[in-house]
Amino acid sequence: MKIDRVQRQLLSELQLNARVSNQELADRVGLSVSPCWRRVRDLETSGLIKRYVAVLDRRKLGLGTCVLVNLQLKTHDARVTDQVERHIHSRREIVECYALSGDSDYMLKVFLPDVESYAMFMHNFLLKLPEVATVRSVVALREVKHDTALPI
Repeated sequence: MKIDRVQRQLLSELQLNARVSNQELADRVGLSVSPCWRRVRDLETSGLIKRYVAVLDRRKLGLGTCVLVNLQLKTHDARVTDQVERHIHSRREIVECYALSGDSDYMLKVFLPDVESYAMFMHNFLLKLPEVATVRSVVALREVKHDTALPI
């Protein structure tokens, strides 16, 4: 989707702080209040802005361990991948999942309290997924960069 300079400015500002007032947002991008409100509403109705969320501190919530997990499937027919993906969607610990090319079929990002919790999660869930051939896990030692803003 092609966006103009003002839309880009609005989106950049909203990515930094979605709770900014319409007046302040209008001032920052050089619009009056009504056109600013209309442009933001248009971005919402077009689906470019999907939703507004609070970014939480996972460590303060007791989710200090981040594990990146690569899954390799035994087979790749649509029935199997659909079933695996439904299982993945059912688990709140899995915050991101990507279908991959290459040696692995999926990469998961999992947040849990500790490594012991991950071991249980792996044993009770990942290793029981249908048609999973291999589970490879990497525990993140520290978070170097985490940003929710897209580079627009």
